Amino acid sequence: QVQLVESGGGLVQAGGSLRLSCAASGRTFSKYTMGWFRQAPGKEREFVAAISWSGASTVYADSVKGRFTISRGNANIAVYLQMNSLKPEDTAVYYCAAVPGRVGVQTRPYEYDYWGQGTQVTVSS
Repeated sequence: QVQLVESGGGLVQAGGSLRLSCAASGRTFSKYTMGWFRQAPGKEREFVAAISWSGASTVYADSVKGRFTISRGNANIAVYLQMNSLKPEDTAVYYCAAVPGRVGVQTRPYEYDYWGQGTQVTVSS
């Protein structure tokens, strides 16, 4: 199967930046969508950003548009999430996810097959 491991989370002050990485191992796919989701305690898992298998198409949640950038890696790093101008409301556990063989870009958690363990992002004011 596929294993996904996030890294790069941590504590940052409001206005700061973090770069999350998602390393993939195991089965490889020629075509797959990669996504980032986040979840705060007591809240539902929320879509953040996704990128198509080709990397040509991206979609962002309105709350992060203009601040976050998703990009694909070329080797064992499947996807990055560059987070700039961080706000306290960005505080959450961030998860990377993958689904192979899909057309377009998926934005719903149930559309993804593989998930990482999550990495904590805490933004202080």
